[in-house]
Amino acid sequence: MSKFRTTEISDPRFEANNLRHITVKSKNLQGRGDITVYIPSGAEHKDLPITILLHGVYGSHWIWSQKTGIHLKMQEWITKDEIAPMIIAMPSDGLWGDGSAYVPHTTQDFEKWITEDVINAVIELIPQASENSKICIAGLSMGGFGALRIGSKHNDLFSAVSGLSSITVLDEMKLFVEEKRSLYDQDNTENESVYDTILKNKENIPPFRFDCGVDDELIEGNRKLHQQLEKLNIKHIYKENPGKHEWVYWETHIKETLLFFNDVLNSKGIIV
Repeated sequence: MSKFRTTEISDPRFEANNLRHITVKSKNLQGRGDITVYIPSGAEHKDLPITILLHGVYGSHWIWSQKTGIHLKMQEWITKDEIAPMIIAMPSDGLWGDGSAYVPHTTQDFEKWITEDVINAVIELIPQASENSKICIAGLSMGGFGALRIGSKHNDLFSAVSGLSSITVLDEMKLFVEEKRSLYDQDNTENESVYDTILKNKENIPPFRFDCGVDDELIEGNRKLHQQLEKLNIKHIYKENPGKHEWVYWETHIKETLLFFNDVLNSKGIIV
């Protein structure tokens, strides 16, 4: 029985480049939500790992594929045996304002949209996925904030976590959106800070990494987070690279995240 009142998935006759498109009606969104899904070639695949890839402000479900060609790159990396087959699920953030920040709002819960609906939709509608699929989460900018925070908070769901050019505190949303900061206020204040979320859940954090360009306006927040984590001896990987807050950076460095996930899953005997 479906967990959604309505679901739609693209017709394979008209799909291209291993991409499928899903729309489901979500109670958490109080409306419909979209997910673009990359599925590796090969009908024999089953129980594949799922990587949830979150977009930043202004974006939607299509943007990772159409700004970085992630689906084409994945197929190449899999063919070359650099990365084991995995599903890439690319949801919208719920399309609130310039960006929802993937946090609970008054009438919509954009966090649960990711942790409940997106996962359930992929498992329900994509035959190569199942309840046995291991799940990783990553994102850029606002999506990095979502991935690092949600991955730390819901550590029972995720095997590994990564953020690229991440917002690290909700106050940094002001750099990008026109909506009032107060509209993002949280009853649970740890939802407003990656560090506070990690601190609250530090005993059960999945393996995680984050990186940022040295000319990115978010670099100081990333450096501060790294320093805070080091002081508490919380294991993580942090890397700085040349680059700004732009798509050429994310297209270049997303492979590092996926290789990290591949290594984590391989070390756990999940993939071979």
